[in-house]
Formats: sequence, C-alpha cells, structure tokens
Amino acid sequence: MHICIQSNISTSESKHGSFPLLFSFHQNKLLIKKTETDIIIPTLKDLELWQLRITAKQHIGIINGYPSYTSELAANSNPRELPACFSLINLRSLFGLIDDNLFWAAGRAFQIMNWNRNHSFCSRCGSPNQNKADEIAKICPACGFLSYPTVAPAIIVAVIKDNQILLARNKQRPFKFYSLIAGFVEAGESLEDCVRREVQEEVGIKVKNISYFKSQPWPFPNSLMIGFTAEYESGEIRVDNKEISHAAWFTKDNLPEIPGRISIAWHLIQWFINNPH
Repeated sequence: MHICIQSNISTSESKHGSFPLLFSFHQNKLLIKKTETDIIIPTLKDLELWQLRITAKQHIGIINGYPSYTSELAANSNPRELPACFSLINLRSLFGLIDDNLFWAAGRAFQIMNWNRNHSFCSRCGSPNQNKADEIAKICPACGFLSYPTVAPAIIVAVIKDNQILLARNKQRPFKFYSLIAGFVEAGESLEDCVRREVQEEVGIKVKNISYFKSQPWPFPNSLMIGFTAEYESGEIRVDNKEISHAAWFTKDNLPEIPGRISIAWHLIQWFINNPH
C-alpha cells in the first residue's frame, strides 16, 4: 500500500485543480459514483452538477495528484433521493471495488471527517475551533490551543512456536474467524512492551525476539496498526475470557478461517505461511 499525499499544497497547484475529489459521508457511509464499468470517487463538480449539498468540507491533501477533500452530506439529505448514479457504501465493503490506493485515501478521509465532527469546539476552553490554514489541524481563536487528528496506535503480533502460529478468536465481536493478538498502546509504554503485555494478558504466555513487520492505517475509526513478529518463550495458553474466547497453535496446513486481505493480520499470516520457521 502506498498513497502519495502532500498535505501542504494548495489545490491550484494540481494538474486536476478544477476537479478535486470529494470523499463525502452520510451516517458513516461513503458517497460513490457508479459508471457502466467502475465505481469511482465523485468530484466536487459532480456534486455541484447534481445539486448535492455538503457541510464540513475539509482539505485533506493532494492524493495521487488530485486535490482532495472530505465532507459530510447535508444533515437533511435523504439517501433514497440520490440520483441513480450515486450510492452510499460502508467503507469496509468498498475494499476490492476500487483501486487500493483510493480505498486507503477514503480511509484517511473518514478519519479526518470523524475528527472534524468531534472537534468543533476547543477541548480546553469550549470556544468554536477554526481550521488551521497551513496544515490539517484546528486552532482555538480564543486560547490558541492547537489540536491534530486523533490517531490511536495499536500493536498486532504473529507469535510463532515450532512452525505453528498463535491464532485467537475475539469474544467481543461477531466475526467467526481467528486472528492475531492485538491491542492498544498505553501511555508511557513502548511498542515492544505493549506486545509483551497484550500477549500475556490475553493468552497467558511470554514471547521473545520481537521484530517489527510493517504498519497499516486502520480507519475504524482512527487506529494505526503496528505489526510485529515474535517467538514463543514460555507458558501455557490460558485465555482471559474477556477479549479472547479461544486460542490455539496452528500449522499452515490446518489454519482456521482468517481475516481478509484488507487487514495487516492477513499479511502477517501470509508471511508465516510463506516462510518456514
């Protein structure tokens, strides 16, 4: 995944300056435009042509050469009255229907839209915030407090033992598949310490030789997933029965149902499958 983003370039500097992309949301669903062969992100001109009103328009950068904005459809918009060429879609469902780069750009837009919605007022003094002109940030005109989009870092780790990978089923979610141990980083905690703590808290074992794998933005709603691999050190699996209902070691030949290609979990599991341990 690679998205070319330039956050500090005005729209007039883009070769597509007159037709910026507009990632517009209504009740957390993204507005898309359907052609005979493709699903595309509408431009500002598309919405103006069809007289679709938007609010909270926010510049999010030049994405793949296109000036891009996030916004929300007007609160009184009726999805049933959208022109036939438009549709609203859940962001997760969009994966695989459009170019991967545009999907992750839509994720960026979704995160900034949520931040924009939830930070209209200063958290220090309660005054209305203003968008900062030279970066994606909000500034309070009354007290000067500066705030940036919220990003919540979380680790996810593939733990390996004797050519087996540790997979677990989450108790709090309806998904039937098994995935990797994951959790949010706490204040004052290193990423490696978070890996050790989450594994021990959720399944009762200790790990060693923790190595960075790669990271992935996860806009559901505002996470940054940092992937790691680690080796089993000691202990027996004892699930916490709070977040995890079942966990076990699996070889590459007897894997249960696993997450889809959208997630970094899938990439970590593929790494395990393709590399003997």
